[in-house]
Amino acid sequence: MHKQVFESDIGESYVMAEHPSGLKIYILEKPQYNSAYAVFGTKYGSIDTHFAVNGEETRVPEGIAHFLEHKLFESEDGDAFTKYARTGAYANAFTSFDRTCYLFSCSDRFYENLGILLDFVQSPYFTAQTVAKEQGIIGQEIRMYDDSPEWRVMFNMLTAMYHSHPVRIDIAGTVESIAQIDDKLLYKCYNTFYNPSNMFICIAGNVDADKVLTQINGGIKTVSPLEITRFPADEPDGIVKPYTEQSLAVAQPLFCFGFKENAPNPERTLKEKVCTSLLLEIIAGDASPLYKRLVSEGLVNDEFSFEYFTGHGYAAVIFEGESRDPRRVAEKLKTEIDRLKADGIEKRLFSAVRCGLYGEAVRAMGSVESVAMQLVNCAMGGHGLFDELKYLKTVTPEDVYKRLSLLDGEKAVLSVINPAEEETA
Repeated sequence: MHKQVFESDIGESYVMAEHPSGLKIYILEKPQYNSAYAVFGTKYGSIDTHFAVNGEETRVPEGIAHFLEHKLFESEDGDAFTKYARTGAYANAFTSFDRTCYLFSCSDRFYENLGILLDFVQSPYFTAQTVAKEQGIIGQEIRMYDDSPEWRVMFNMLTAMYHSHPVRIDIAGTVESIAQIDDKLLYKCYNTFYNPSNMFICIAGNVDADKVLTQINGGIKTVSPLEITRFPADEPDGIVKPYTEQSLAVAQPLFCFGFKENAPNPERTLKEKVCTSLLLEIIAGDASPLYKRLVSEGLVNDEFSFEYFTGHGYAAVIFEGESRDPRRVAEKLKTEIDRLKADGIEKRLFSAVRCGLYGEAVRAMGSVESVAMQLVNCAMGGHGLFDELKYLKTVTPEDVYKRLSLLDGEKAVLSVINPAEEETA
């Protein structure tokens, strides 16, 4: 197994290895810690509904990646959660737009827990009966999220922003789409996307890297690598509509205000992501003039946040939170963006924000969970764990200013969840 060691100037190092199957492995040892965190993941998420393998093109129902995640914990010899309960480990899984990850954390019996992880992720067991049962369970989950204000405000925005990209569809799919899923489709998707060449294992904590690699080397099943073709959505540049609203049970209006970005490349580079993170802090971070004004005017509270929402074939800058007047917040954000485009980025604020983000990135290295999830991002993006620190040291105000061009007011969408009116007797 080929492996490399990467070191940083902050006293951390990690091992990156590649199994003969193509599986990527990332391990950061923290022998002084009492716990460890492990993730076994695949580059397969809710947007992967149209793909081809060896020239055979396939379309699958929306929500199948999430459905598969639920089913994989089951096996003929018991549920994986039951096995973890015996070892005392915490176990979980999640499906996002572009990945599915299975994980555990523990303070002892790490190698036993790793063995459970390697076994159940590589041992699918689907039958027509168990699939039918799961359709009812996930259908209930979908209906629950339909009533979640925080979930709806986000997906209402994505639906108003994207015409055809599958990112506009709920990760769990719809009740109608999951009704089309059967055991044969699950096996087809599993055998495509759960090929080791499309997967990764990321581990941080009190482990021995060589011992981990030996266990993984003996635990990965021999499967020929696959070449997966993902078909991009035919997504227009513009948005569907600039405003959408819904009424649900909330005490104060919720909002998501996003700017759709269009770019020729399906993926954004790490440098672009770092520059955009800096830009968002400059626009509306704790140290920004705008944030202070929004708070002093009572327009936002501690729930206000922002993110650079990006993946394969999609990207958007999103501001979200609670406000008594979401439209006014959106207008003030637009005004501040226009001011920065005209006046440029103030170097003192840039320096303060950059130092703050660098400090946060260094502090995050103290959490085994944070490190493991950062290694997942490395596996997904093909960059190194310490590259973000490098960019935070070297990017300039001019680099960040260039990212302002992605904030086009013609491609902005405001999604609002208003308080539902109480019914009178």
